[in-house]
This record gives sequence, C-alpha cells and structure tokens, in this order.
Amino acid sequence: MWQSSRPGSIYDYIRVASFSLGPDGRIDQWSERAEDMLGIPARYALGKDPVEAFVPRELRATGRRKVSEILDGREWTGLVPYRRGEGTDADGLAEIYVMPSHDENGERAAVCLVVDVRALRGIETDLAASQAVFGQSPMGFTLFGTDLRLLRVNERFATVFGGPASKYRGCSPHDFLPRAEAERMTVALRRVLDTGEPVTEMQLVGMAPGEDDRRRWSVSLYRLHGASGRPIGVAALAADVTGRRRAEREAANARRNLALLNEAGARIGNSLDLETTARTLLDVAVPQFCDLASVDLYQGLLAGDEAPPGMSDGSAELRRVAFASAVSDAPLATAPGVPGDAPGPVAVGAVHRYPFNSPCAGALRTAHAQIIPGRDSDDGPELGAVVHSTLAVPMVARDTVVGLVQFSRTKGSEPFGERDTALAVELAARAAVCIDNARLYRREHERALILQRSLLPPGDPEAAGLDIACRYLPGTTATEVGGDWFDVIELPGHRTALVVGDVMGRGLRAAVAMGELRTAVRTLALLDLEPAEVLSALDEIARGLGGDSDGRSSTARSARSRSGEGAGEQRRSAATADLSEVYLATCVYAVYDPVTRRCTFANAGHLPPALVEDGEDALLLDVPPGMPLGVGGEPFEEIEVELPDGALLALYTDGLVESRHHPLEEGLQAFRAALSHADRPLEDACDQVLSAMDTSHGEDDIALLMARVHGLPKDSVGDWSLAPEARSVARARELARDQLTDWGLQELVDTTELLVSELVTNALRHGHGEIRLRLLLDRTLVCEVWDADLAQPRRRRARDTDEGGRGLQLVGLLSQGWGSRRTPRGKTVWFELALPDGESAAVDPAEALLSLF
Repeated sequence: MWQSSRPGSIYDYIRVASFSLGPDGRIDQWSERAEDMLGIPARYALGKDPVEAFVPRELRATGRRKVSEILDGREWTGLVPYRRGEGTDADGLAEIYVMPSHDENGERAAVCLVVDVRALRGIETDLAASQAVFGQSPMGFTLFGTDLRLLRVNERFATVFGGPASKYRGCSPHDFLPRAEAERMTVALRRVLDTGEPVTEMQLVGMAPGEDDRRRWSVSLYRLHGASGRPIGVAALAADVTGRRRAEREAANARRNLALLNEAGARIGNSLDLETTARTLLDVAVPQFCDLASVDLYQGLLAGDEAPPGMSDGSAELRRVAFASAVSDAPLATAPGVPGDAPGPVAVGAVHRYPFNSPCAGALRTAHAQIIPGRDSDDGPELGAVVHSTLAVPMVARDTVVGLVQFSRTKGSEPFGERDTALAVELAARAAVCIDNARLYRREHERALILQRSLLPPGDPEAAGLDIACRYLPGTTATEVGGDWFDVIELPGHRTALVVGDVMGRGLRAAVAMGELRTAVRTLALLDLEPAEVLSALDEIARGLGGDSDGRSSTARSARSRSGEGAGEQRRSAATADLSEVYLATCVYAVYDPVTRRCTFANAGHLPPALVEDGEDALLLDVPPGMPLGVGGEPFEEIEVELPDGALLALYTDGLVESRHHPLEEGLQAFRAALSHADRPLEDACDQVLSAMDTSHGEDDIALLMARVHGLPKDSVGDWSLAPEARSVARARELARDQLTDWGLQELVDTTELLVSELVTNALRHGHGEIRLRLLLDRTLVCEVWDADLAQPRRRRARDTDEGGRGLQLVGLLSQGWGSRRTPRGKTVWFELALPDGESAAVDPAEALLSLF
C-alpha cells in the first residue's frame, strides 16, 4: 500500500542524491537533488567526465581507474572529495555508492547514489548529544508519540515508577498515574499536540511504587517537530516538588515564630551591659519557647582577653550570667549523659568548665547547636532529671563564639526540632552581637592605637653623630590615641632633623591630624628647607587642612556668622570650626649637623628644648616660641646652637611637665632636675626621667625624644677648597682618590672619582666663585660640592646625538641617592654611596656610562 512515511523519518534529515554514467563514462542523468546538494545545475553536469569535473587534480588518476572498474561491472562504495563548481577547490566530502547497470542497448553503465558525509556526521553528533541529555537529566524526561503513547522514558522516570525504561514503551498516562490525574495529563498532551502551545509547571499528584506518601510533580509539556516542520510528538519534563510543598507548609509554622523574633529584636540590644542583655534573652525565650534556660559567657572575654586559653576547644572557663525557669527556681544542671561527668547545678555568677567530651563543649568547639536528650531516670535530686531535651546553642557574633545558651524543655513538652534549632540560633545570635559590641569597641580602639603607633618612628632610630632614645605614653587607657608625635629624619650630608609636636585635642581625630602633619613634616624635611621655612610651610598646610572646602579660615567664617548668615550656615561653620581647632598644633623642629656640631632650632608655640652639658645642670634653650601651627600671621625665627660632645638634648611634649596638680614652672623645674642626673646610658636615662616625673596623671599623652651628641670624628671628614679653574677637576679627583684610599674604600674609588669629576665640572660650567669639596664617612659615604650660584641643577634626558647632558643621569645611576640644597652663599650638590659589604658588587662605572647611549 502506497503511503507517506511516518513523521520523523530519517529522510527528513538526510537527502540522497543520484546520477548515472553512460557507457562512455560520462554523466547522462543528473537528479534535481544532486543539483541542490552539489550546487551544480544539470546543464553543466550532463555529458561531462565526473572525474575531470568534480575530483581534485591530484586524485584524478585514482578516479579514472575506479570508473573503469565500475564500467567493467564492479560495485564500489567510497568517500570522494568534490568541488562545488568549475575551477574551485574541493569543499565537500561525499559518500558514493556505485551500482553497475545496462542501457537500452545492453552496454555497461552505472547508477550512483550520493550522501553528504557532513550531514551524516551532524546526525551522529545530534544523536549523541540527544542521548546524553536524555539519559543524564536529573528530572523525569519522556517522549510521547502523536498517538499520546510513550516512545521513550529516561532512567530517572523509570527509577521513580519502578522497572526498566523499556517497560514503559507504548504506555499511556493511565498506566502510571491515578485516573483523574491521567485524564488531566491526556487532555494537556492533546492540547499541546494540536495547538503547539507549551504547558509549564502543571501540578500532578500520585503515588510512587513502594511508597506510602503521596508525591507531587511539576510537569512541563512542549511539542516536538521534525526537520520538515511536521509534529512528531510531545516531550514532557517532570520534577519532584514534594519537598517544596512541604516547605510551604513549614513556612506557615515559621511565621508563627516571627512574633517571637520581633519581640526579641525590640527588647534585646537596648543595653551594652552583659548581664542585662543575657537576662533579656531569657525573658523572651521563657516560657514562649522553652521551659528553662541559662546563659554562660567566656570568663576570659569578660575580663578583656581577646582569645582566652581553651576557647577554641570549648574547655575555657565560663561564667553563668543568667538563669530563668518557668517550672522551678532551682538552677539548671549541667548537660547530662556525659561519661565521667557528675552533673550538678551551677549558680548564677559561678565560674565553671565543660568537660572536653561533653556536648556543650562540642557546641562551643564547632560553633554548631546540639540537641541533648534528657535522662530517663529520676534518681537524682537535680532538675536535670525532669528535662526532656536541651538545646546547647553557641553564641556566635561576627564569627566569634562568646558563650553558650542552653534552652531546655521538660517532660510533656514537644522535643526540639530543626525549626526550633534555627530559632534558638537566631535568638542567641542577636544577644551575641550585643555582647560582642563591647569587645569590638575595644578591638577598634586598639586598632586606632596601632595606627597611631605606626605613625611614630621605630623604637631605635639611628642618626649620624647622635645616640637616640624615645618614649611615647598614652594619657589613659580610655584615651590611648592622641595628637603627640616625634620623629627622626635623616637629611643629606649626614644631618638629622629632630621633631616633636603636639596636636591640640585628643582621641582619634587628633591622631588623624597628627598623622597628616607628621607626613607633611617629613615631606618638607626631604626638601632640605631651613627649619623656619619648614614651620612656615607646615603652618600653611595646617591652615589649609583646618579650612572648609573653599579655603576660608575660621576667622572669616566667624565674621560672616556675626554679620547675620543663616542658621544652617552657622551650624556648618561651627562644625568646620571644630575641625580647624584639631589642626592647631605646636611643634619644635631642629636640624643637627654632626660635622660642625651645630643644631638649628625653630619653634611653633612649643615648650623649649632642654640641653644638658657634661657636668652641668640642665637648662632650657632660649628658642623664640613663635605661634602655633594653624594660626598664621607671624614669621618663625630660628637660632643656631653649638652642641659639645657628650651633651644631652631633650625634646618633649607638655604632657610630661604639665598637670592640673601643679603649675607649669614647677613641672619644668622637676624635668630639669631629672635630666641633670641622667648620666647613665641613654635608654636608662629615658626611663629615669619618666620615673622621676608624674606620668600617671592621665591628662595628656607624653612624647619624649632624647639625643646624646657625639659628632663626626675629624678623620671622617675631608674638606677642601678649589679654585674656579679647569685644572680643579683633576685636583678634585686626586683628593677624592687619596681620601678614600686612606679610609680603605678602594672599591669606591673609581665611582667616586667619576661622580666628583661630574659635580665639579658642573660647578665650573654653570656656577661661579670658589668651589668646595667635602667627603663625609659614616654609615654611608657622602660627597658634597659647593659653589656660589643659586640655580639648582636639573636632570634632563640627553638625545642620542647630544655630546653632553648625561652627567646627572650618570650620578643617578651610580649613586644611592643625590640632590641639591640651598646654602646662605649658593648651593650644595651631593651624592651618597653605600659602603662595601663584601657581598654585593659595586656598579661598574663604564657599564653605567655605556647604558646612557
């Protein structure tokens, strides 16, 4: 019987083309399918030799041999590359089946069937992917035919309903669903097959074989089409949503707990007192949630320890801070059922431990709640004998366990379940956050203190010609951050800047202002300005930091306020004025030169430095006081003092000498007396001064910086004057070479000679007046060249064709550092070289010079 093939036939996906060869081996028939697949119209194919027309040149010999064999009566099947037109490269691969035949005259001919291999490979890939998706889907996957009977089911479907997957082929929905649900499924399948509109998340209820509970599935249906567009069936995707339905029911129970959580949120956290917060937690939980409860907190955390010993394994000491009961006033016994543990009541305020193998210690150790069953016997007098179950819930705040809450229900009450555990964890967490706030405050306070300490120099700063000791003491434990600072800054020429300052105000804001001002001081010091210039620039910076966004000072704002500005503007002005007060500071800045043993001081409203010469009483240096930083309007003065060897210099803040219990003059006198007897090692002298002074008044921070002067030995300094003439360059090299040889620094001779030559040459070419050369030996080697010209050297990058301009580049390459500074009669250009350490090799001057080209 003639009929159309069923939907989904393989011929919908792969088309077979055909052509025939005549007795002469040329094409005498060309099908329309061949024309479509190979892209060659019949008028171009008929009468042509297929080998010449379609086979690449390198394969034509083989092609002709095969055609001859076919015309001799042999069948042949093989893969043949082909072109899609005359003169084109091969772009296809065909599988050809050639069958010998005869024409009407009885002569040999051939019929050829052609299949595109790429289409076959695509079908194979699609089938493999379809098999993988179908077989590995975690949901039930079924295919219904157009007769609404199953064509195929996956293993997941077969696992749920039992039996092998092949068992369900040809079945209808009535074979695995209850009747009513099967009718709904059949109607939905018919509608999808007829209309093509998918059905999503249709709910079906049924029983799986071997189970007593009803299951609920969510089914989605969509129509399948063949390559020709004809419907070939319906696909069904089913997911088990029984758990989701159960969760919806449980959500109703969870809503009943919201009232309890709302009450907890409203009541817990109104106090930072530990005992009050613990009692509030129990007032919320008893009797609404449990019959009795208790709260234990780590004793170490209550005492201020960050992590008490034993905290990680739950064996640390705990203190019972609260207990509540709806059935008895007796205290709650420890967790029962632990081998070797003799449970007994723990009174409020008592300190105790949980054994390592107890459930409570396990809850503390793992930070997970544990349900502890009660004892069955009533052989003990303690209340634990009537407890049905207990929830041991660790109090976790920000990943830190701070204690343990025990919720207990007595016999006759419903035992704790998963929802109860979640609620208990939430209640405990809310209380734990409040209890942890005090700990966090202490931690953040300590971090602020660490920040301030990081802004101070290290405990053992080093300087050429100076022994230095320093101390910093906070005012009180409640205000451990403040605005006092000190600093030791190395300057070119082995000079050292000593700085002590005090920002007005206390707390974190003053510490932040101190950090900004200290950074500014270090930046200005590295510019190698004079002390008075440093304080003048720092004063401008302090006024800028204390001003508002448009740079107006507090004085200008006050004038505007008095002239009738609005209330909102006045409030903003008041807030900015408070900020400007933070950037009011006092500071003393000193620069010590170990070669001349002279120290230059400049003061901005700070207490005068103290100096103790060997065998003499301490005296306060007469340094012009100046105005505090941030006030402005007055220039700063500076004085120069020669410090003899062995002298002791002390810089300090007012917290050391000023107190409400005695006048300032009395504190200064006591400070001088303490310094006069500080003839011991410098560190001990620092401690002696602090012990002699009243440092426990708790009113202000204390900063103390003490330096003992030694100066550079004469044999560590080489100083020469050179005439402003060309032969001075060679003379400078000779002097440098001889001096380094005397110092035993032969490894640095070549580099030093080259760099000295560059600096002296620049002084002759760009400067005027007498030239001075100085070499300084301390922890490093410093070379300085002075001339009378004020123009500062500027480093530039020379072009490849330039004959000069590379001198300062070379200085930068070979030296550890270089720079220039102004002097009263001109400028000084310097460079610094590290001393040989026997390990790292010095830079080769020749290589450095060549690298510039």
